[in-house]
Amino acid sequence: MDKVVILDFGSQFTQLIARRVREAGVYSEIHPCTVDPERVKALNPQALILSGGPSSVLDPGSPGLDPSYLELGLPILGICYGMQLLSHNLGGKVVASSEREYGRAQFEVLGDCPLFEGVESPEDMTVWMSHGDRVEAIPPDFEIMGRTESIPFAAMGHPGRKIYALQFHPEVAHTQDGPLVLQNFLFKVAGLKPSWSMASFVENTVEELRTKIGDDKVVLGLSGGIDSTVAAVLLHKAIGKNLHCIFVDNGLLRMGERQEVIGFLEEHFELNVKCVDAADEFLNKLEGVTDPEKKRKIIGYTFIDVFDREAKAIDGVKYLGQGTLYPDVIESESFKGPSAVIKSHHNVGGLPEKMNLKLVEPLRELFKDEVRRAAYELGMPEHIIWRHPFPGPGLAIRVIGEITRERLQILRLADRIVQNELLASDWYRKVWQGFAVLLPLKTVGVMGDDRTYEHVIALRIVDSVDAMTADWSRLPSELLARISNRIINEVKGVNRVVLDISSKPPSTIEWE
Repeated sequence: MDKVVILDFGSQFTQLIARRVREAGVYSEIHPCTVDPERVKALNPQALILSGGPSSVLDPGSPGLDPSYLELGLPILGICYGMQLLSHNLGGKVVASSEREYGRAQFEVLGDCPLFEGVESPEDMTVWMSHGDRVEAIPPDFEIMGRTESIPFAAMGHPGRKIYALQFHPEVAHTQDGPLVLQNFLFKVAGLKPSWSMASFVENTVEELRTKIGDDKVVLGLSGGIDSTVAAVLLHKAIGKNLHCIFVDNGLLRMGERQEVIGFLEEHFELNVKCVDAADEFLNKLEGVTDPEKKRKIIGYTFIDVFDREAKAIDGVKYLGQGTLYPDVIESESFKGPSAVIKSHHNVGGLPEKMNLKLVEPLRELFKDEVRRAAYELGMPEHIIWRHPFPGPGLAIRVIGEITRERLQILRLADRIVQNELLASDWYRKVWQGFAVLLPLKTVGVMGDDRTYEHVIALRIVDSVDAMTADWSRLPSELLARISNRIINEVKGVNRVVLDISSKPPSTIEWE
């Protein structure tokens, strides 16, 4: 299988590059620019892509490109900072622009460049720029491949060495024919074959898991979310009843969630699932706690205790299964370092060490949308595949303030109305996530002839691709009105519904 390695120099768009390459049917991996070149060589890639980044090649200490990469003879594509690095390393000249250029620009293709074969408007192509420096002189033996009004060297290439570079970002949606430009690099320049598919991933992964695990037992914490569910089904296909799934009911689930998840997986996939009712244990420890980080830690530590206790009752367990995704892997070793801790949760962190188990992560090569495609390959129905993301700490972080059984029940009833109305209106699949939040305040209302002083529900409904960024969904006013009316009329204790219209960033999707 052909493989592309993407060296990450800190661009916010690096994951987009990997996604675009995979969408073209070519397997790609992201590695920090500080990775040992020998590690990259051992992967035997067929092409390299150098990402953009926030640094300047003119600054001391800025990330550089190890010369050994240029000696491999591989096709190389440099993007933005990657272009400046190539120019800097190969004898060109990079200078600071008088003004940082950010946004759309009009690009003109020059010469006969394979990257731009088939683009719709070669003389007036809309591209997306995001840079402070620019190439003032291209390296010896390179050709100018394109320009903009402000940048005479906006694309360059050396056809003989199969090295090309772009000042703009072809991976972002704002660049016209951006996917085609990347595909031209993959197929016309590098001569790769589109051999990466979800069917092949599922087949190869099941075989690899079967070989790796053998007759040993695996324990997996099943949440009912798409990640843990797909990981469980893959493992089950590989090792059958030697997979032991543990579903912990922490008392913070949505209405009917336990029955829906367990019933479906046992009936359709014959998974070996043990359901543990630990609601009292969790809720007693959360009593009186209002700080969101304390909530998360209590839930995380309690989950580890419950899971560990149940797992130890199973003889011969050697592996811990997890639904780790590729963005988690990238963030843990990115050039910028592990991401700042925005939230902590009970993703069984610490369990492998505590239980002396080896990790098995069937999804660690996949993005979220690829996990859903894997679910299709595994024959899962759409209501499971397109189930909205649900946070590890559950409703604890959607009940703002103190968690009580009464407040949880109010939120469950309100959230069920949100889910039902999104499904009935066909908006459920159109949005990334939609849910209700119970606020820690009461407001005055009027119901009949009486004044009320009751709870407030906030609606949080967002559009996103991977939850890294999000914007509030523009639902029809009629639908919002119906949701509001139903919650106020049907949920005792609520007299007001508000809509959250903030984006991520600066806000997060969840409120806590």
